[in-house]
Amino acid sequence: MTQEFDHIIVGAGSAGCAVAARLAELTTDRICVIEAGPSDADLRVKMPFGLVNLLGGPRDWARKTVPQENLGGRQVSVPRGKMLGGSGSINSMAWFRGRSDDFDGWETPGWGWSDVAPAFEAVEGALQPRRLANPHPLAEGFGRAFGGNDPQSAPTPERQSAGVCHANLHDGRRWSAADAFLRPAQKTGRVEVITGAEVDKVVMDGDRAAGVLLRDGRKIAANAGVILSAGSIETPMILMRSGLGPAAHLSERGIDPVRDIPGIGANLHDHPGVGLHFAGSGSGYGLTLSQMPRWALAPFAWAFARRGVFASPTVEACAFFRAMPGEGRPDAQCHFIPFMLGWKGKAITWGAGYFADVVVSRPRSRGSLTLGADRFTPAIDLNLLSDPYDLQVLMNGIPRLRQILKDAPLDPHRAPEGHPGELVTGDALETFIRKGCGTAYHPVGTVAMGENGPLAADLSLKGVTGLTVADASVMPKVTSANTNAPSMMIGWRAGGFVADRARAAKEAA
Repeated sequence: MTQEFDHIIVGAGSAGCAVAARLAELTTDRICVIEAGPSDADLRVKMPFGLVNLLGGPRDWARKTVPQENLGGRQVSVPRGKMLGGSGSINSMAWFRGRSDDFDGWETPGWGWSDVAPAFEAVEGALQPRRLANPHPLAEGFGRAFGGNDPQSAPTPERQSAGVCHANLHDGRRWSAADAFLRPAQKTGRVEVITGAEVDKVVMDGDRAAGVLLRDGRKIAANAGVILSAGSIETPMILMRSGLGPAAHLSERGIDPVRDIPGIGANLHDHPGVGLHFAGSGSGYGLTLSQMPRWALAPFAWAFARRGVFASPTVEACAFFRAMPGEGRPDAQCHFIPFMLGWKGKAITWGAGYFADVVVSRPRSRGSLTLGADRFTPAIDLNLLSDPYDLQVLMNGIPRLRQILKDAPLDPHRAPEGHPGELVTGDALETFIRKGCGTAYHPVGTVAMGENGPLAADLSLKGVTGLTVADASVMPKVTSANTNAPSMMIGWRAGGFVADRARAAKEAA
């Protein structure tokens, strides 16, 4: 028997949860939220440091790129959350809106800064991001790298700045969109959540989205429409499996094209970055004999007081700075992690230290997503460093970051650069970047809105009735910092758009 709802939301991630909350607030409609993964009822999700153990596990789609031409043929990891809360249940919870001119730069009517600012205010009213409590002294020191900044204020990409991160943490626990939006929406009694259900495709009735077909064969009908909030990787995959995408590519994969939409899967991009590792006794958190008591007590410190190492989301401070020559807005971001993490081929290694990276704030390289080995496996080509500008930001950003770290008041916890080492410059530095470059895990753009994109400004798919996209895939250009907050803003606004269309349809009936 086919279940029937007014609205179906595919994906219970950061955007999808916000869509559900807004729809439940503005309508009396019945809403179904479908999540491919399980619930977020896992201690590692609620415990901030638990994200280290979640990456690559069953609650992560654990995608990888195709071999990257400009990185020596390496494949790059693309973690994506697969549970309630989505990637917001495995991220470091750093909270950044982006720059105000990021949104003006989208050049899409209704999406300028003055349009999106009220939605950010509403989202933050529910999330209530706040300054990380009890950061490591190294994070506090790094947050004072630029003397003119208020050390209690959040760092911002609006200007050169540094500071301890503000994050969506409540009392030492992760507070995701599932907590802030989905669960309150469920209390209305009109929102049903189905977990462990992967969507195969959108069911089309002519040019209208009429529901979804699950991979296990179940069908769920939607009277008003379908909202895809599965993320920048899974959303275009669902669209292509539905016959909506580049017709020639779909035909090659044995899928009958319903509508030729070349822009679906195009414009894929992410923040490329590369990091420096610092190692030395008495510096950051790590596995050393002297720190063993701290680690032994960490579970109890978190369980009873929500403090200690396990209360850290790893990224404790950030900075925004100018890497390229000349004056201008910051073009690079740094995530500062006061842990010995991710060096020597292991997530956690013996020794104490800290990590700081250089990330390109507004990359110019563009890639694409297509169907891969089968219709459920994506071929993700970020095409990293294909534009020379991105490499130049990293080449200039590393010596600039080294100087920032030298100037920051990190004593008495300062440590020398262990990898690659500060003597690595010039051609050797370029080699290091190409061997070590990854991303900040912020893929966007694969179903972009705008005049030349697949989506209208109200996030409806052009030429199709009742099909909306609401996640980071709609961004024409990535924002200048972490994308979790903008994704929730997009979901919040999308819920309003869908509610308006549903109301208009009822009035016209």
